[in-house]
Amino acid sequence: MGVEIAVSGLTKQFGSQLIWDDVTLTLPAGEISVLLGPSGTGKSVFLKTLVGLIRPEKGSILIEGQDIVRLRGDDLYEIRKLFGVLFQDGALFGSMTLFDNVAFPLREHTRKSEKEVAAIVHEKMDLVGLTGAEKKLPGEISGGMRKRAGLARALVLDPEILLIDEPDSGLDPVRTSYINQLFVDLNAQIDATFLIVTHDINTARTVPDNIGLLYHKHLAMFGPREMLLSSEEPVVRQFLNAQTVGPIGMSEEKDAEELAAESGQELPPLPPIPLQLPTSDRTPRRAERGAGVWCRDNGITPPPGSFASTTAGVPGVRHGVGA
Repeated sequence: MGVEIAVSGLTKQFGSQLIWDDVTLTLPAGEISVLLGPSGTGKSVFLKTLVGLIRPEKGSILIEGQDIVRLRGDDLYEIRKLFGVLFQDGALFGSMTLFDNVAFPLREHTRKSEKEVAAIVHEKMDLVGLTGAEKKLPGEISGGMRKRAGLARALVLDPEILLIDEPDSGLDPVRTSYINQLFVDLNAQIDATFLIVTHDINTARTVPDNIGLLYHKHLAMFGPREMLLSSEEPVVRQFLNAQTVGPIGMSEEKDAEELAAESGQELPPLPPIPLQLPTSDRTPRRAERGAGVWCRDNGITPPPGSFASTTAGVPGVRHGVGA
Protein backbone atom coordinates (compact mmCIF):
# COMPACT_ATOMS: atom_id res chain seq x y z
CA MET A 1 0.00 0.00 0.00
CA GLY A 2 1.19 3.53 -0.74
CA VAL A 3 2.27 5.98 1.93
CA GLU A 4 1.19 9.55 2.62
CA ILE A 5 3.52 12.44 1.74
CA ALA A 6 2.97 15.57 3.84
CA VAL A 7 4.66 18.66 2.39
CA SER A 8 4.72 21.80 4.53
CA GLY A 9 6.07 25.29 3.82
CA LEU A 10 8.41 24.10 1.07
CA THR A 11 10.49 26.86 -0.53
CA LYS A 12 13.09 26.47 -3.27
CA GLN A 13 15.33 28.94 -5.01
CA PHE A 14 18.45 28.78 -7.17
CA GLY A 15 20.64 31.71 -6.19
CA SER A 16 18.40 34.77 -6.24
CA GLN A 17 15.75 33.08 -8.40
CA LEU A 18 12.74 31.91 -6.41
CA ILE A 19 11.19 28.77 -7.92
CA TRP A 20 8.24 28.39 -5.53
CA ASP A 21 7.48 29.50 -2.01
CA ASP A 22 5.57 28.01 0.94
CA VAL A 23 4.17 24.97 -0.91
CA THR A 24 1.96 22.96 1.43
CA LEU A 25 -0.03 19.87 0.43
CA THR A 26 -0.65 16.26 1.40
CA LEU A 27 -0.50 13.48 -1.19
CA PRO A 28 -2.94 10.88 0.20
CA ALA A 29 -1.70 7.32 0.52
CA GLY A 30 -2.59 5.08 -2.41
CA GLU A 31 -4.18 7.85 -4.51
CA ILE A 32 -3.30 9.27 -7.93
CA SER A 33 -2.42 12.97 -7.88
CA VAL A 34 -1.52 15.17 -10.84
CA LEU A 35 0.64 18.31 -10.68
CA LEU A 36 0.06 20.95 -13.35
CA GLY A 37 1.42 24.40 -14.12
CA PRO A 38 2.70 26.58 -16.94
CA SER A 39 6.15 25.75 -18.30
CA GLY A 40 8.98 26.87 -16.04
CA THR A 41 7.02 26.78 -12.78
CA GLY A 42 9.26 24.14 -11.19
CA LYS A 43 7.15 20.98 -11.45
CA SER A 44 10.13 18.72 -12.20
CA VAL A 45 12.11 20.50 -9.47
CA PHE A 46 9.30 19.61 -7.07
CA LEU A 47 9.57 15.90 -7.96
CA LYS A 48 13.34 15.95 -7.44
CA THR A 49 12.86 17.67 -4.10
CA LEU A 50 10.39 15.01 -2.94
CA VAL A 51 12.94 12.25 -3.51
CA GLY A 52 15.79 14.20 -1.91
CA LEU A 53 17.79 14.95 -5.06
CA ILE A 54 17.37 18.70 -4.50
CA ARG A 55 17.41 20.40 -1.10
CA PRO A 56 14.83 23.13 -0.41
CA GLU A 57 15.68 26.30 1.49
CA LYS A 58 12.74 25.88 3.86
CA GLY A 59 10.00 23.43 4.76
CA SER A 60 9.55 19.73 5.43
CA ILE A 61 8.57 16.55 3.58
CA LEU A 62 7.26 13.95 5.99
CA ILE A 63 7.08 10.30 4.95
CA GLU A 64 6.38 7.67 7.60
CA GLY A 65 7.36 10.16 10.29
CA GLN A 66 10.71 11.05 8.72
CA ASP A 67 11.56 14.42 7.20
CA ILE A 68 13.39 13.83 3.91
CA VAL A 69 14.73 17.40 3.97
CA ARG A 70 16.80 16.59 7.06
CA LEU A 71 17.88 13.05 6.21
CA ARG A 72 21.43 12.31 5.10
CA GLY A 73 23.50 9.31 4.11
CA ASP A 74 22.13 5.86 4.83
CA ASP A 75 18.87 7.19 6.26
CA LEU A 76 18.08 9.05 3.02
CA TYR A 77 19.16 6.01 1.00
CA GLU A 78 16.70 3.81 2.93
CA ILE A 79 13.72 6.16 2.53
CA ARG A 80 14.43 6.44 -1.20
CA LYS A 81 13.70 2.72 -1.49
CA LEU A 82 10.03 3.66 -1.11
CA PHE A 83 10.21 5.55 -4.42
CA GLY A 84 10.05 4.56 -8.05
CA VAL A 85 10.69 7.32 -10.60
CA LEU A 86 9.70 7.46 -14.27
CA PHE A 87 11.79 10.19 -15.86
CA GLN A 88 10.52 12.34 -18.70
CA ASP A 89 12.51 10.57 -21.43
CA GLY A 90 12.58 7.12 -19.81
CA ALA A 91 16.29 7.62 -18.97
CA LEU A 92 17.22 4.17 -20.31
CA PHE A 93 20.81 3.09 -20.87
CA GLY A 94 21.18 3.01 -24.65
CA SER A 95 23.75 0.21 -24.73
CA MET A 96 21.66 -2.13 -22.56
CA THR A 97 18.77 -4.32 -23.61
CA LEU A 98 15.38 -3.59 -22.09
CA PHE A 99 15.83 -6.63 -19.84
CA ASP A 100 19.12 -5.29 -18.46
CA ASN A 101 17.69 -1.78 -18.08
CA VAL A 102 14.80 -3.09 -16.01
CA ALA A 103 17.08 -5.43 -14.04
CA PHE A 104 19.55 -2.65 -13.20
CA PRO A 105 18.02 -1.52 -9.85
CA LEU A 106 17.73 -5.13 -8.67
CA ARG A 107 21.36 -5.85 -9.46
CA GLU A 108 22.52 -2.59 -7.86
CA HIS A 109 20.40 -2.54 -4.72
CA THR A 110 19.62 -6.17 -3.85
CA ARG A 111 21.41 -9.48 -3.51
CA LYS A 112 18.89 -11.47 -5.48
CA SER A 113 20.10 -14.32 -7.67
CA GLU A 114 19.91 -13.94 -11.45
CA LYS A 115 17.04 -16.42 -11.44
CA GLU A 116 15.11 -14.20 -9.02
CA VAL A 117 16.03 -11.08 -11.00
CA ALA A 118 14.78 -12.66 -14.22
CA ALA A 119 11.46 -13.64 -12.63
CA ILE A 120 10.86 -10.09 -11.35
CA VAL A 121 11.90 -8.46 -14.62
CA HIS A 122 9.59 -10.68 -16.66
CA GLU A 123 6.73 -9.99 -14.22
CA LYS A 124 7.14 -6.20 -14.46
CA MET A 125 7.63 -6.21 -18.23
CA ASP A 126 4.47 -8.26 -18.58
CA LEU A 127 2.68 -5.77 -16.32
CA VAL A 128 3.47 -2.90 -18.73
CA GLY A 129 2.85 -4.92 -21.89
CA LEU A 130 6.46 -5.49 -22.99
CA THR A 131 6.64 -9.29 -22.94
CA GLY A 132 8.76 -10.40 -25.90
CA ALA A 133 10.74 -7.14 -26.13
CA GLU A 134 13.34 -8.06 -23.51
CA LYS A 135 16.26 -8.31 -25.98
CA LYS A 136 15.57 -5.06 -27.81
CA LEU A 137 17.71 -1.95 -27.33
CA PRO A 138 16.09 1.41 -26.49
CA GLY A 139 17.01 2.73 -29.94
CA GLU A 140 15.02 -0.05 -31.60
CA ILE A 141 11.66 0.74 -30.02
CA SER A 142 9.09 3.54 -30.07
CA GLY A 143 8.86 6.38 -27.56
CA GLY A 144 5.82 4.80 -25.97
CA MET A 145 7.65 1.52 -25.45
CA ARG A 146 10.60 3.37 -23.91
CA LYS A 147 8.21 5.04 -21.46
CA ARG A 148 6.78 1.65 -20.53
CA ALA A 149 10.26 0.16 -20.12
CA GLY A 150 11.15 3.06 -17.82
CA LEU A 151 7.97 2.37 -15.87
CA ALA A 152 8.84 -1.33 -15.55
CA ARG A 153 12.24 -0.33 -14.16
CA ALA A 154 10.55 2.05 -11.69
CA LEU A 155 8.39 -0.85 -10.48
CA VAL A 156 11.01 -3.57 -9.92
CA LEU A 157 11.71 -2.65 -6.29
CA ASP A 158 7.96 -2.64 -5.51
CA PRO A 159 7.81 1.07 -4.61
CA GLU A 160 5.12 2.54 -2.41
CA ILE A 161 5.45 5.93 -4.16
CA LEU A 162 5.66 6.48 -7.92
CA LEU A 163 6.85 9.86 -9.25
CA ILE A 164 6.12 10.27 -12.96
CA ASP A 165 7.53 13.21 -14.94
CA GLU A 166 5.57 14.18 -18.07
CA PRO A 167 4.70 10.67 -19.28
CA ASP A 168 2.87 12.12 -22.30
CA SER A 169 5.91 14.06 -23.55
CA GLY A 170 6.62 13.02 -27.14
CA LEU A 171 3.64 10.66 -27.31
CA ASP A 172 0.68 10.89 -29.67
CA PRO A 173 -2.86 11.05 -28.20
CA VAL A 174 -3.50 7.32 -28.68
CA ARG A 175 -0.36 6.26 -26.83
CA THR A 176 -1.02 8.87 -24.16
CA SER A 177 -4.42 7.24 -23.62
CA TYR A 178 -2.78 3.81 -23.35
CA ILE A 179 -0.27 4.96 -20.75
CA ASN A 180 -2.99 6.76 -18.77
CA GLN A 181 -4.98 3.53 -18.67
CA LEU A 182 -1.84 1.73 -17.53
CA PHE A 183 -1.41 4.14 -14.60
CA VAL A 184 -5.00 3.62 -13.46
CA ASP A 185 -4.70 -0.16 -13.74
CA LEU A 186 -1.35 -0.17 -11.91
CA ASN A 187 -2.75 1.92 -9.08
CA ALA A 188 -5.55 -0.62 -8.65
CA GLN A 189 -3.05 -3.49 -8.60
CA ILE A 190 -0.21 -2.15 -6.44
CA ASP A 191 -2.06 0.56 -4.44
CA ALA A 192 0.97 2.87 -4.56
CA THR A 193 0.84 6.65 -4.14
CA PHE A 194 1.17 8.25 -7.60
CA LEU A 195 2.26 11.81 -8.44
CA ILE A 196 2.17 12.62 -12.15
CA VAL A 197 3.56 15.85 -13.60
CA THR A 198 1.86 16.62 -16.91
CA HIS A 199 0.76 19.33 -19.32
CA ASP A 200 -1.94 17.14 -20.83
CA ILE A 201 -5.32 18.57 -19.83
CA ASN A 202 -7.23 15.41 -20.74
CA THR A 203 -4.97 13.42 -18.40
CA ALA A 204 -5.55 15.94 -15.62
CA ARG A 205 -9.31 15.93 -16.11
CA THR A 206 -9.84 12.17 -16.27
CA VAL A 207 -7.04 10.24 -14.50
CA PRO A 208 -6.31 11.57 -10.99
CA ASP A 209 -8.05 11.52 -7.66
CA ASN A 210 -6.43 14.88 -6.84
CA ILE A 211 -5.07 17.84 -8.82
CA GLY A 212 -2.51 20.50 -7.89
CA LEU A 213 -1.61 23.64 -9.84
CA LEU A 214 1.68 25.52 -9.50
CA TYR A 215 1.51 29.13 -10.72
CA HIS A 216 3.48 32.34 -10.14
CA LYS A 217 5.88 30.74 -7.65
CA HIS A 218 3.24 29.25 -5.40
CA LEU A 219 0.71 26.43 -5.20
CA ALA A 220 -2.52 27.95 -6.50
CA MET A 221 -4.70 25.03 -5.36
CA PHE A 222 -4.57 21.35 -4.46
CA GLY A 223 -7.49 19.06 -3.78
CA PRO A 224 -9.94 16.47 -5.13
CA ARG A 225 -10.38 16.39 -8.91
CA GLU A 226 -13.97 17.63 -8.82
CA MET A 227 -13.01 20.57 -6.59
CA LEU A 228 -10.61 21.96 -9.19
CA LEU A 229 -12.73 21.10 -12.22
CA SER A 230 -15.66 23.04 -10.76
CA SER A 231 -13.51 25.90 -9.40
CA GLU A 232 -14.18 29.52 -10.37
CA GLU A 233 -10.70 30.59 -9.21
CA PRO A 234 -9.34 32.44 -12.29
CA VAL A 235 -5.97 30.66 -12.67
CA VAL A 236 -7.42 27.20 -12.02
CA ARG A 237 -10.41 27.81 -14.28
CA GLN A 238 -8.24 29.11 -17.14
CA PHE A 239 -5.56 26.42 -17.00
CA LEU A 240 -7.73 23.34 -16.51
CA ASN A 241 -10.06 24.41 -19.31
CA ALA A 242 -7.34 25.64 -21.71
CA GLN A 243 -8.90 29.09 -22.03
CA THR A 244 -7.19 32.30 -23.18
CA VAL A 245 -9.20 34.59 -20.89
CA GLY A 246 -7.58 34.80 -17.46
CA PRO A 247 -4.37 35.84 -15.69
CA ILE A 248 -2.06 33.41 -17.54
CA GLY A 249 -0.44 34.73 -20.71
CA MET A 250 2.24 33.65 -23.15
CA SER A 251 4.96 34.70 -20.68
CA GLU A 252 3.16 33.15 -17.69
CA GLU A 253 1.54 36.28 -16.24
CA LYS A 254 -0.40 38.80 -18.31
CA ASP A 255 0.49 42.45 -17.76
CA ALA A 256 -1.95 45.03 -16.44
CA GLU A 257 -2.76 46.29 -19.94
CA GLU A 258 -3.75 42.83 -21.16
CA LEU A 259 -5.89 42.17 -18.09
CA ALA A 260 -7.58 45.57 -18.42
CA ALA A 261 -8.43 44.80 -22.06
CA GLU A 262 -10.13 41.58 -20.92
CA SER A 263 -12.12 43.18 -18.11
CA GLY A 264 -15.83 42.90 -18.67
CA GLN A 265 -15.46 39.99 -21.09
CA GLU A 266 -17.85 37.16 -20.44
CA LEU A 267 -15.97 34.06 -19.41
CA PRO A 268 -16.63 30.90 -21.40
CA PRO A 269 -18.73 28.42 -19.42
CA LEU A 270 -17.02 25.66 -17.51
CA PRO A 271 -17.11 22.44 -19.53
CA PRO A 272 -18.82 19.36 -18.06
CA ILE A 273 -16.79 17.33 -15.58
CA PRO A 274 -16.01 13.98 -17.23
CA LEU A 275 -16.23 10.64 -15.52
CA GLN A 276 -12.94 9.49 -14.03
CA LEU A 277 -11.10 6.88 -16.09
CA PRO A 278 -12.02 3.43 -14.72
CA THR A 279 -9.76 0.39 -14.63
CA SER A 280 -9.70 -1.80 -17.74
CA ASP A 281 -11.81 -4.48 -16.09
CA ARG A 282 -14.00 -1.93 -14.23
CA THR A 283 -12.77 -3.19 -10.86
CA PRO A 284 -13.01 -0.25 -8.43
CA ARG A 285 -9.76 1.19 -7.10
CA ARG A 286 -9.50 1.64 -3.34
CA ALA A 287 -9.13 5.43 -3.76
CA GLU A 288 -11.93 5.79 -6.30
CA ARG A 289 -14.75 8.19 -5.42
CA GLY A 290 -18.25 8.10 -6.84
CA ALA A 291 -18.82 10.60 -9.63
CA GLY A 292 -20.35 13.80 -8.31
CA VAL A 293 -19.98 12.82 -4.66
CA TRP A 294 -17.50 15.59 -3.81
CA CYS A 295 -19.72 18.20 -5.50
CA ARG A 296 -22.80 16.92 -3.69
CA ASP A 297 -21.10 16.74 -0.30
CA ASN A 298 -19.80 20.30 -0.66
CA GLY A 299 -22.97 21.85 -2.04
CA ILE A 300 -21.43 22.51 -5.48
CA THR A 301 -23.54 22.34 -8.61
CA PRO A 302 -21.31 20.85 -11.32
CA PRO A 303 -21.33 22.36 -14.83
CA PRO A 304 -24.29 21.23 -16.98
CA GLY A 305 -23.73 17.86 -18.65
CA SER A 306 -21.26 16.62 -16.02
CA PHE A 307 -21.11 12.85 -15.44
CA ALA A 308 -23.38 12.43 -18.46
CA SER A 309 -23.32 8.63 -18.44
CA THR A 310 -24.67 8.35 -14.89
CA THR A 311 -27.75 6.34 -14.17
CA ALA A 312 -31.10 7.72 -13.09
CA GLY A 313 -31.76 8.40 -9.44
CA VAL A 314 -29.42 10.98 -7.99
CA PRO A 315 -28.53 13.69 -10.53
CA GLY A 316 -24.84 13.80 -11.31
CA VAL A 317 -23.92 10.80 -9.19
CA ARG A 318 -22.75 7.49 -10.56
CA HIS A 319 -24.19 4.68 -8.50
CA GLY A 320 -21.71 2.18 -7.16
CA VAL A 321 -18.26 3.04 -5.85
CA GLY A 322 -18.35 5.76 -3.24
CA ALA A 323 -21.91 6.81 -4.08
